[in-house]
Amino acid sequence: MNVLLFALGSHGDVHPFVGIGLRLRERGHHVAVATNEYFKPLVDHANLEFIQCGTAEEYTRLATNPDLWHPMKSVKAVFGGTARYLRPMYEVARDFAQRDDAIIVASSLALGARVAQDKHGVPLATVHLSPSIFQSVHEPPKLPGLSFFAPWAPLPLMRGIYKVINLCVDLMIARPLNAFRAELDLPPVRNVIRDYWHSPLRVIGLFPEWFGAKQADWPEQVRLTGFPLYDEPDLSPISPELERFINDGDPRMPPIAFTPGSAMWQGRKFFDASVDACVRLNRRGLLLTRHRDHLPPALPPNVIHVHYAPFSRLLPRCAAFVHHAGIGSTAQALAAGVPQLMTPFTHDQPDNSARVVRLGCGVILKPSKYTGERAAEALRLLIDDQKIAAACGQVKSRFIGVDAIGQACDLIEELAPSSQRRPAAARIPA
Repeated sequence: MNVLLFALGSHGDVHPFVGIGLRLRERGHHVAVATNEYFKPLVDHANLEFIQCGTAEEYTRLATNPDLWHPMKSVKAVFGGTARYLRPMYEVARDFAQRDDAIIVASSLALGARVAQDKHGVPLATVHLSPSIFQSVHEPPKLPGLSFFAPWAPLPLMRGIYKVINLCVDLMIARPLNAFRAELDLPPVRNVIRDYWHSPLRVIGLFPEWFGAKQADWPEQVRLTGFPLYDEPDLSPISPELERFINDGDPRMPPIAFTPGSAMWQGRKFFDASVDACVRLNRRGLLLTRHRDHLPPALPPNVIHVHYAPFSRLLPRCAAFVHHAGIGSTAQALAAGVPQLMTPFTHDQPDNSARVVRLGCGVILKPSKYTGERAAEALRLLIDDQKIAAACGQVKSRFIGVDAIGQACDLIEELAPSSQRRPAAARIPA
């Protein structure tokens, strides 16, 4: 097959698609990744075909917008960016569909590719990385700024809230989406995030049932795999400097890792508090960020800055992980069996962190409350809590023998013409 992967978002959003792309290539398919120019080095490093969808300057402009991290303003910021890329995404998908045996795999925000599916009938699977994408009145996700939205709320109330949410989002994205569809003689759509961004052919949830169980009111075509966990372990190994830092310390007191997420470009307050927490605890700390200017000018001897390290190699060697609860970071921490202190801002982060707490594997500290003193207190309790340690071990065992990327590839291959399919246990129902 010729497979086009639309990977939109931050590093945590792009990594799973690169991992899937590498596995599909191993299976004999040609793979192209359509993503922002900012991630071209990653795609090139993986030896996959790169197709540009947006400039690095445009990515930086969106990433540095403080509204992107505001609980209520972030939705408008995200869909404003999505609207600008509708036509470029459509054109990339349209052109790729001319290749023999073309299959498109699109991330949640690749709405231009969904338009190409409607216009040209190209086989397309939608991939969602976290369960918060799916609306449900049976198990509603924890949404930013809507703490009252809970399972105990009456069903009519939840349906009414969803109606308002969908109307508000449609005002942001359905208008430009339908204007573009009208140019292509396609009928208008509505309820974009309830219905439209799910491909009617196949929807793949890259998370396990035990993290986000499929609900009765989710789309019927949803299939769950597990967490893909790809994070460049071979392309970007742990640096010798970081290796020495880990090995030279007391093995009974492993370091604590800190990150506000790869897309966070306003991380100075977070890192100032994190350094203070390490000093108060007298523990070694690893500050993970691609932005050195977010850090204090001088770091204490027991704290090191790390530009990047694959979490799959790093986190099993840490005492705890402090992060924003992005789905990629959350999944890696669960797989490593490490306790988590989470500071969720917006997007899927409040829901991911709530699920980790329900699993017994971590605690939440609101970003507005994240100071060195409070972080140190939370980490002291977190690291010493035997119940949390036991829960982390139990969840870690659930990853044994699971090949989520392989499962995702099986589901993608099922969309190929019958003559091109690999043997698989399950087929798309008639």
